[in-house]
Amino acid sequence: MSVITTVEQLEALYGLPGETSLVKELDYVIPEYAAFIEASPFAALATSGPEGLDCSPRGDLAGFVRIHDPKTLMMPDRRGNNRADSLRNILRDPRVGLLFLVPGSGTTLRVNGRAHITTDAALCASFSVDGKPARSVTVIDIDSVYFQCARAVHRSELWNPARHVDPKSLPTPGKILEITSRKGIDGEADKEWPERAKKSMW
Repeated sequence: MSVITTVEQLEALYGLPGETSLVKELDYVIPEYAAFIEASPFAALATSGPEGLDCSPRGDLAGFVRIHDPKTLMMPDRRGNNRADSLRNILRDPRVGLLFLVPGSGTTLRVNGRAHITTDAALCASFSVDGKPARSVTVIDIDSVYFQCARAVHRSELWNPARHVDPKSLPTPGKILEITSRKGIDGEADKEWPERAKKSMW
């Protein structure tokens, strides 16, 4: 097996990026990029810490990530499993990456920056949904923002209903927990999960 170990080898294989791959990258949000952030109900948040890397899903109503100004984004954190892996990482290493998806669009938007966490009461309250404020808000100072071309989404046919997987064909979270806990958790209780999840979303 041939292993690439240097940047020179990598560039020899792939070549250098073209002008369009470079000119699209900015260090602030323009209205055209804002349109994707405001339309997105889902983003993947990447962080790094002493224990390793983490990539965590973040979802809410479209536009849940707020554009405070062209150099600053704000993202609410809501109820979850309290692992807080991303937040723990941010406390030790502020570097973050975001990948925004917009249902129906192949184009995604990438943001890299540095983050800090605030529990300012007024700010958390401004992100309230159904009367429930955000538990905290992650404030992101933007280093770079650019769109990602649609090839990966198109290849995957991500938004094609004919390609969607029947959830019943996959192991349920309860079943997985039953196995990983060596039957310490009853997988049958998973049947109640969809309704419980709806009640505790915010």
